[in-house]
Formats: sequence, structure tokens, C-alpha cells
Amino acid sequence: MIIPDDDDPPPGETVALTLAAEDAGGRLDKTLAEHLPDLSRARIQALMAQGLVSRGGRVLTDTSAKAQAGDYELLIPPPEAAEPQAEAIPLTVLYEDAHLIVVDKPPGMAVHPAPGTPNGTLVNALLAHCGASLSGIGGVARPGIVHRIDKETSGVVVVAKTDAAHQGLSALFAAHDIDRVYVALVRGAPSPARGTITTQIGRSSSDRKKMAVLKSGGREAITHYATTAVYGPQKKPLAAKLECRLETGRTHQIRVHMAAKGSPCLGDPVYGSGPPAPAVREAMGKAGLTRQALHAAVLGFVHPVTGEPLRFQSALPPDMAQLEALLSAL
Repeated sequence: MIIPDDDDPPPGETVALTLAAEDAGGRLDKTLAEHLPDLSRARIQALMAQGLVSRGGRVLTDTSAKAQAGDYELLIPPPEAAEPQAEAIPLTVLYEDAHLIVVDKPPGMAVHPAPGTPNGTLVNALLAHCGASLSGIGGVARPGIVHRIDKETSGVVVVAKTDAAHQGLSALFAAHDIDRVYVALVRGAPSPARGTITTQIGRSSSDRKKMAVLKSGGREAITHYATTAVYGPQKKPLAAKLECRLETGRTHQIRVHMAAKGSPCLGDPVYGSGPPAPAVREAMGKAGLTRQALHAAVLGFVHPVTGEPLRFQSALPPDMAQLEALLSAL
């Protein structure tokens, strides 16, 4: 089981599309591509050749056929899992024993290989560090992975080295029996200064690569947050520092929740929803922040094999630490 904290799209899906009468008449592959910007014309041709495109239950294989009005369905198969290769990438190891390893992941490193990120990932580094002990645990493509953080989010990640640890950690995450605290630097400041955000989160209907707060049909997401510092005028802060404690672990949960509160993470390219104040933008530039200002600072859990209570803490990485210092001077 993998707790989805990453920004990967779902591994396989069904795409539904309805063509109106005014959309009919052109080449089918071209027309579908025009209405499905996430799929190229060549990709649609390949799907049709595999018999994965249908209209009204009838499989369509002739790409040059005329598009007709009606309901279309495209089955997007999951990418084939490729076995990751070991790469000698330096790691900051916070803890390691025969069963698991805890690392401090830098920003810019994906947790596991995915389309567009075939190497240079935490998994590639761990395969070199741990050797054969990691291979095959939890699946070929994501060996040892029980939870994920976004590529551009830094901080503490635990990885299983044995099947027993993998099963035990997965059970802890599924039961929300894990202490996870993130530090976020956000635009403005949320009101109230502390509280609990409870919503449903699911794929955005307008952009399947984004997550969104949904009225129905999503998965319950609970974030406890507390404002630990505000920057700029007290009556109208320009930015703030938050501690966010996850009760659930949905994809992009903190980023979506803080954006919904009107205080998105600084530097967030997806959920930023508007620029921060000029003084904050200047501070971000000086600090070299080119990502969302979000850091997995604390990870605490009971060792799934030995029963020992473990708790790991990671200091802010240089970009966020420098930004915090600059914001404190506002």
C-alpha cells in the first residue's frame, strides 16, 4: 500500500468525452486530440490501434474515419513498470537498521521514477545505498516506498527494507497512526490563526493533473494548522509561517488546503493563485526559492518490527531558512 502524497497522475484511467453535432465531420483522431489536450494525436492513434477507443460501446480502430456525435470512451493503460537502476546519489540518512531507513530528502528529488523522471530519484539512490535488500519490496517500480512527498517538497521520508517493515508501516499510515508535521511559508496569513481544515479532496474536473476541494466524490482530508509567525504589518500580514499536522495524507493536501484558506504556499507553481506582495517576492528572489515553500519537518512512528518509538526532525533547507530570515526583517 502506498499513501499518495505525490503529484503523480493516476496509473491508469478512463477518459470520457461527448462530441456534439457541430464537432462531427473531421478526422476522428484529429478531432479527439483537439478536445483532449492532454493526449497528442499520435497517442490517440496508438490507443485506437490497441482497440482502446470506443463510441457507444463499439471499438473504433480507423483513425481516418469521420468523427460522429456521441459519447466516446478512451482507456488509458498504466505505464509499464520499469525496474529502477541503482545510482550513486548522496543521501542524508537520519536513521537506518535492518528493517527500514529514514532519509532527509532534498527539494527537486522525486521519490520514485515516473514518466518524465526516469532516474535521479530517491529510489535510485536507495537501491545503490541498500543494495539487494530493497529490491522487490512493495513492487518493482517503487521498492520499499510506503509514503511519498512531492518532488519539490523537502523533508523526512521513511522507506521499508523488509516485507515485515513494509506491511507494518503501510498499516500505520492507513490508520493515520503517524505523526507528520510540515512547515509552510504562506502568502498572507490564514484566519483564524489556528484550526482544522476538513474537506473532501479529489482530482479537479478542469485539470486532472491538479487536486481540488470537492463538495462530493473526493476523499476525506484533515489538516491541523497553527500560525507560528507572521511577517509584515500585524493587522494585514504579508506572509506567515505555519506548522501543519496531517491527520490524513491526500495528494497535495496541505497545498490544496492552504490555497483554499486564501494563504497558498509561497512559490507554489500550481496552487499559488496570485502573486505575493512585492516585498515578499523580493525576499523569495534573494532566497533563491523556486518551489513551494513546504518542508516535511517531523516524522514520528512506532517501529513496525521492534516496537520502539521513533521521531525524526529535519531543519529547514537553505532556501526556506533564508526566506524565513528575510521575511522576519519585513
